[in-house]
Amino acid sequence: MVNMDREIALDVKDLRIRYRCLQSFSIKSSLLKLKKADARVFEAVRGVTFSVPRGEILGIVGQNGSGKSTMLRAIAGIFSPDEGSIDLHGHSVSLLSIGVGFQRSLTGRENIILSGMLLGFSERQVREKMDEIIKFASLGDFIDMPVRTYSSGMHSKLAFSITAILESDIMLIDEVLSVGDAKFRKKSYKKMEQLITQEDRTVLIVSHNTDTLQKLCTSVLWLHDGQVRMIGKPEDVLPAYDEFMS
Repeated sequence: MVNMDREIALDVKDLRIRYRCLQSFSIKSSLLKLKKADARVFEAVRGVTFSVPRGEILGIVGQNGSGKSTMLRAIAGIFSPDEGSIDLHGHSVSLLSIGVGFQRSLTGRENIILSGMLLGFSERQVREKMDEIIKFASLGDFIDMPVRTYSSGMHSKLAFSITAILESDIMLIDEVLSVGDAKFRKKSYKKMEQLITQEDRTVLIVSHNTDTLQKLCTSVLWLHDGQVRMIGKPEDVLPAYDEFMS
């Protein structure tokens, strides 16, 4: 289990997040208002409770649709819980995820400033780290081109570089360590190891790569159908999850 003797960095209690899903209906019927669109409620996260001590690296596993990314977005403040609470205990938090946080019409350089300020850093602080972020991202002339021209791999390089160099207290990483070319994957993995060795850094990693989680994480949470199925040491949770998935 996670080490609860240390100061708690994150508390999630009875977290519930719901979506309203419109059932399919004909455009003609909609325009003529002959029938209303039926809506059903889908509960993506269903009463999740866990705590993460400061300095822990929590891996999160689960099938697609199990609520992993939704939960991370709620912790990052992008989604508001329908019920329950998320307590960051005053810590800064950043979400590293493909397709989140960038303005596609702005250049990579402009997005560095915007993303840094959204993380709570001043423009001066971001500019002081600008050269380091750009060097790590290794995007060349693309850094001054609109993000809409980026491939998914380039997007992930920039997103990882911003989050890794600016270093918030709590890092949320959603399936990005395996994106990009082999050279950048090796570099980002090495950087992640460096960040994790800092005792005060708390990290939540969503990944389907159980080998990576086994190497990096101090504990693992298994989400299934929006609920906690198991939480504990990687050597206990990951074999059970792999057996379930096989």
